[in-house]
Amino acid sequence: MKVLVTGVDGQLGHDVMEELGRRKIEALGVDLPQMDITDKDMVMKTVTGYAPDAVIHCAAWTAVDAAEDAVDTCRKVNAEGTANIAEACRQAGCSMMYISTDYVFDGQGTRPWEPDDPVTRPLNVYGLTKYEGEEAVRAALDRWFIVRIAWVFGKNGRNFIRTMLNLGKTHDRITVVNDQYGTPTYTLDLARLLVDMILTDRYGIYHVTNEGDYISWYDFACEIFRQAGIAMEVVPVSSAEYAAKAKRPENSRMNRTKITGQGFTPLPDWKDALGRYLKEIEE
Repeated sequence: MKVLVTGVDGQLGHDVMEELGRRKIEALGVDLPQMDITDKDMVMKTVTGYAPDAVIHCAAWTAVDAAEDAVDTCRKVNAEGTANIAEACRQAGCSMMYISTDYVFDGQGTRPWEPDDPVTRPLNVYGLTKYEGEEAVRAALDRWFIVRIAWVFGKNGRNFIRTMLNLGKTHDRITVVNDQYGTPTYTLDLARLLVDMILTDRYGIYHVTNEGDYISWYDFACEIFRQAGIAMEVVPVSSAEYAAKAKRPENSRMNRTKITGQGFTPLPDWKDALGRYLKEIEE
């Protein structure tokens, strides 16, 4: 088995490469400048030249607020770049795994999103371009995985937990939104499942986060400070009170039951993942 991984300088791509290495699976990891996914010729040359059995596509534009002022650039990366990867996979005759997001949905209601729920109205540029990437994968290939994730944190990059811990060094009181609900995803746990998946032919759309209750960002912040042993007054506020350029979904709950339904092992509880992550970044 040979696997090509894009976006290896990011949180998830880094951990996917580490997981492949632990299992002694041959892999090539690429990021800028080795391969620019917006350069179709470079993508084609790299993918077909390596001739992988599968590509795990983690590279993406993930700056949600900045995307609102950089629509064309965001689309070029998330939609056109993904289309380039998908076409290269078609030419190479390999399968593809595309990492997508809960942001493809409109964020309404309280029912957890199902993998086969129709996507009709993403709330922001980032969500729309990630969905356009999904469509590109489905149009080009027969053998594909689309894995939607949410609230991601990992060792190799910035994330909500690191932001909270940094605030804990300079503040004794912060405000955090309490009307956006979902579940965190630890890249170390996610990488293990992605590699499990890519070794099979159980293709389709999956929703993957760590297990456990659906929570708000406020709940998550409180648990971060509790586990980290930091005294912090966390004040809940509404999304309307917290100014952000891009609108965020209030409902990021995702139904994860397809994971076990297809015979895969689900991710551990998010509280357990948080505890392991805090120990990891202390080292």
